[in-house]
Amino acid sequence: MAPRASWKGYLKLSLVSCPVRLYPASSTSERISFNQLHKKTHNRINMKPVDPELGLVERSDLVKGYEYEDKQYIIIDDADLDAVRIESNHTMNIEAFVDEGEVDVIYQDAPYYMAPDGAMAEETFAVLREAMRKSGKLAIARLVLSSRERVVTIGARENGMFVCTLRNPNEVRGTSEYFGNIPAGKPDAEMLQLAEALIKQKETTFDPKKYEDRYEAALMTMIREKLKGHKPIIAAAPERGNVINLMDALKASLSQSKPPAKSKSKADEAEKPAAKKAAAGGAAENPLKANLLKAVGKSKK
Repeated sequence: MAPRASWKGYLKLSLVSCPVRLYPASSTSERISFNQLHKKTHNRINMKPVDPELGLVERSDLVKGYEYEDKQYIIIDDADLDAVRIESNHTMNIEAFVDEGEVDVIYQDAPYYMAPDGAMAEETFAVLREAMRKSGKLAIARLVLSSRERVVTIGARENGMFVCTLRNPNEVRGTSEYFGNIPAGKPDAEMLQLAEALIKQKETTFDPKKYEDRYEAALMTMIREKLKGHKPIIAAAPERGNVINLMDALKASLSQSKPPAKSKSKADEAEKPAAKKAAAGGAAENPLKANLLKAVGKSKK
């Protein structure tokens, strides 16, 4: 069965256009979900619309209303919505091109795949796709989805295109309320180097398959055990160790995956006392540095 398109219309760049279809690029159908049941009968509960004066009402009697004042509504019907016709109802008109890095990730919302609608559209679609791929740009356009106009980005992806709806600026909260009181001072240089080294140790290529939903997996294990008539196994969360200070924590983290130290030469051993003496002076002035030196000494043993 062919996937169902969420939107059908035209992709347009200046005088060039081609019919396209839009498909959701993500799905939540595989997520575990629960139904509301009565605790005695285990019958599934039906959510029915209730009018505070009339009681239960039929869904066919429901209409859309916009609350313009407290408890004051204006009724909006399908004819009213159909009358609101703008170009983006059926056309994605490309308005501009931007570098991918210019689109802040906080504005990115829902992902879609876009494909040509029919064989006649394939050549035009391929030309537009490859032009965007070679330029390294994202297109900015608009379309109407779910009765509202959305700004979208469009980019080449494999043989098709990738569309991402963007949040409206008034939906994105500013940072001052959350970050305003965080001091902007620079961290200690040595601790920064340790943190950078820890990051370096954990560098890898991103593979989403490595990051399965462990809570979802544990839920399914519990469900299967209950189906067998077994009591669910309660897995205790790992205990958190006491962290003395940031420097010790960074050093301990690095030492967990640090390769064994190479054997020291006699020349290196001769330099040790002098190095310790020089370091001791600076450590006396900074407790964090002193703890770091202790941690470094432990890791070398």
